[in-house]
Amino acid sequence: MESRTLYNGVEMPLTGYGTLLITDAARCERCVSEALEAGCRMIDTAAAYQNEEAVGAAVSRSGIPRKELFITTKLWVQDAGYDSALWAFDCSMKKLGLDYLDLYLIHQPFGDYYSAWRAMERLYEEGAVRAIGVSNFTPERLVDLCLNHPVRPMVNQIEIHPFYQQQEALRVMEAYDVTPEGWGPLCEGQKDIFHHKILVKIGKKYGKTPAQVILRWHLQRNIPVIPRTVHKERMAENMDIRDFTLTGQEMEAIGTMDIGHSEIIDHHSFCTARQLNSLKIHP
Repeated sequence: MESRTLYNGVEMPLTGYGTLLITDAARCERCVSEALEAGCRMIDTAAAYQNEEAVGAAVSRSGIPRKELFITTKLWVQDAGYDSALWAFDCSMKKLGLDYLDLYLIHQPFGDYYSAWRAMERLYEEGAVRAIGVSNFTPERLVDLCLNHPVRPMVNQIEIHPFYQQQEALRVMEAYDVTPEGWGPLCEGQKDIFHHKILVKIGKKYGKTPAQVILRWHLQRNIPVIPRTVHKERMAENMDIRDFTLTGQEMEAIGTMDIGHSEIIDHHSFCTARQLNSLKIHP
């Protein structure tokens, strides 16, 4: 499986499986198990998803050697802080049933994420985590974090798909050697993306679905992605993107789909800050 090397030398797979909104434990465990059976080796969860135990159960049951897997979880806003971040990490590890984590992310750029980052640096230095990073950090917040800590984020997981290509954010991350990871790589199925004429036309040429074309587009941009689906056949499709290559002209055509902003969430909005700070995942 293709991977991207983080600046600290850790290899991160380019294609993974996201578990957002899969809150039913039995369903989540089944879905993660099916994703692993389909050949996926990178699983993404978060404390806020309320499914870490199910993810851990599926990983344990799979029998796949731990070194072949890349597991990510995230620290929620409620636990941003030095001591609280260390406590939250221990909680996540117990739920996942793991001895170490491959990637630990600050989930949102809100709360006392400065203190949380210092805690994550400690976890990284102690070897509890192979890599640390952030999620949903806008360029100015990412740069501020990079400039004021001895360990820079290795990953910034952000919304990336054909309708929101994040060119400026990608340029900033490249300048600071931070690897972008795309959540919502299929635009959450919004804006009728699976019937977009550009993607349909390209897909017909290769005998692929529009979703496969989109994931191939991400792959050729060297951006790790974590598509989410609860359908076993779609999981297999999402992994079957390595037997064709998009031409430069086709990559440019997909580039014209960019509308330059998100229609899923606006992290610059005070309403978003208020909403995410008010979400409590434990007493």
